[in-house]
Amino acid sequence: MFRNIYQIAMREMRILLKNPIYLFCMVAFPIMVMFFFTSMMDDGLPQDMPVGIVDLDNSSTSRSLTRRLDAFQNTKIVARYQSVAEARQAIQRNEIYAFLYIPKGTTEQLLSSRQPKISFYYSMTSLASGALLFKDLKTISTLGSAAVGQATMRAKGFTDAQIQTFLQPIRIDLHQIANPWTNYNVYLSTMLVPGMIMLFAFLISAYSIGTELKFGTSREWMAMADNNIIVALLGKFLPQTLIFLAIVYVYEYYVFYVLHFPHLGSAWMIALLGLLQVLAAQGFGIFAFGLMPSLRMSMSVCSLWAVLSFSMAGSAFPVMGMDAPLQSLSWLFPLRHYYMIYQITVFNGFPLLEAWFHLAALVAFTLLPWLVVKKIKNAMLTYVYIP
Repeated sequence: MFRNIYQIAMREMRILLKNPIYLFCMVAFPIMVMFFFTSMMDDGLPQDMPVGIVDLDNSSTSRSLTRRLDAFQNTKIVARYQSVAEARQAIQRNEIYAFLYIPKGTTEQLLSSRQPKISFYYSMTSLASGALLFKDLKTISTLGSAAVGQATMRAKGFTDAQIQTFLQPIRIDLHQIANPWTNYNVYLSTMLVPGMIMLFAFLISAYSIGTELKFGTSREWMAMADNNIIVALLGKFLPQTLIFLAIVYVYEYYVFYVLHFPHLGSAWMIALLGLLQVLAAQGFGIFAFGLMPSLRMSMSVCSLWAVLSFSMAGSAFPVMGMDAPLQSLSWLFPLRHYYMIYQITVFNGFPLLEAWFHLAALVAFTLLPWLVVKKIKNAMLTYVYIP
């Protein structure tokens, strides 16, 4: 049995070296994806996003507000407009993401305690830019009113402690656990890159079995395993597993020990997570082909499932905020369980026991081919490839 596995593995290595698709999908593209996403979000947060100003008051107070807004890390004042209509058109032309509108008489109304209104408009076409600029614009609006209130109360003889208590009755003590920098690279790259690697593993697993049928080599493959489908699958996927594991471990070393992404989990936990990621992805790809022994259909299912995984993982939008049917559906995606184990055991450093259900789910995905091995064997021995 071990000799047959070895011979099939050597045969598979020759196929991998001869067909450039394997080289690109198993090595080149995963490495490109790894460096693309981590370098694209290297700054952690979008910085110096373009913002406009409509300052009809043109006073020292309004100019001070503008300077303070421009000093924020995420905001850069790039233009000043004479009217709200001009600024709105600039947003529609995608020249700016937001603008602050300070009407005429704002300072005069502030000094006379008549509560003037300043407005800010921001585009939510891009979720990240809209949310970050909303925070900056709201902060500067609050700071502007507080500054005038502070000056007025100081003129009336209030102490600094009294002024602080009046302006901010409740002080917020914020602690962002594990990622205090709010680094988007840490949040997104640790989901997107493994998700892309799993996508390639899905596709290559279904493709490598389907091409045996397509090129008429399935009976030769089965003969080398003495018609034992378990031996055939083990020999075929052993080289692929080792290559994908090498890529995954390179990625993990790069993000955790070169880029120094925050992690409280041990190196052994990171290595185990990488192993589960590869085996679960390959198990699902083999299962997809066994479910529908067609190269085209199985690869279509793998592509669809991989793409949906990015939405159902819970990184961009929390699963607990989805409708109940979607929450239930999320359990059917390997990337969801990978991401939960990563969050619990690597990112936050909790024991693996806290993620036992997700661990069991990834093991179940690894064992899925057991449900369809007879169908795969039948397809390899009797099916005729239909384009």
